[in-house]
Amino acid sequence: MPAFDPWRLLRPLQVFISPLVLLALWEIGARTGMIETKFFPAPTTIGAQFAATLMTAEFWNDLRLSLSRLFIGLLMGGVPGLLLGLAMGLSRAMRVTFQPLIAALYPLPKIAILPLILLMFGLGEMSKYVIVAIGVFFLMTLNTFAGVINIKPIYFDVARNLKASRWQTYVTVALPGAVPGILTGLRICVGSGLLLLVAAEFVGADAGIGYRIWWSWSVFWVEPMYVGLMVIAILGFAFAYLIDFLEGLLLPWLRR
Repeated sequence: MPAFDPWRLLRPLQVFISPLVLLALWEIGARTGMIETKFFPAPTTIGAQFAATLMTAEFWNDLRLSLSRLFIGLLMGGVPGLLLGLAMGLSRAMRVTFQPLIAALYPLPKIAILPLILLMFGLGEMSKYVIVAIGVFFLMTLNTFAGVINIKPIYFDVARNLKASRWQTYVTVALPGAVPGILTGLRICVGSGLLLLVAAEFVGADAGIGYRIWWSWSVFWVEPMYVGLMVIAILGFAFAYLIDFLEGLLLPWLRR
């Protein structure tokens, strides 16, 4: 019978140790005057503002708008990126055709082209969808492509020996084999999408989490600005764990 290890019960809580230590030091610094509370309010003050914000209909409307913009942008950029990544991984002609374009366009800062997107699509919802979709498209394409080219060649040989069509090879070999790369791309895409969405809402929206952060800065009301940042951080944390859960369902052999 193995010896009882009391620390094993505390291991799931280790993920909270560093944030709690940081918050405790922040609180002490704010309460003792070691840091300027005009710029860094105490975490308890921010927490009280967060609780008050949760009680307003305005917050839930902002959250709904930001999430809908994020999801639509992820679909608009992720699905074409997924299909192109699969095609590039399976076809040399597609790879030779599109790889130079992606290599040239991917390094361009997506936030830098936001003014162009606003000129083309205006200040409406489409500009938010497009800027998120552009960033997501390249990330999903590259990660899906990497997932396909890392599939062992023997699987494609079996598909050819079984006279599988190109579509059957897509569905039964390339897509399942690329799932690890696709999930990695999705994890990166969500973080990048949140960043681009907040930037778009800074300058081209009258509602949304990013807009509230910018508005709080413009009136120098610091606590709501930190609440907006906290919401973005919570969304990123929640999406990361959701994708990890999805990965455990789809790829249980990769679970650590």
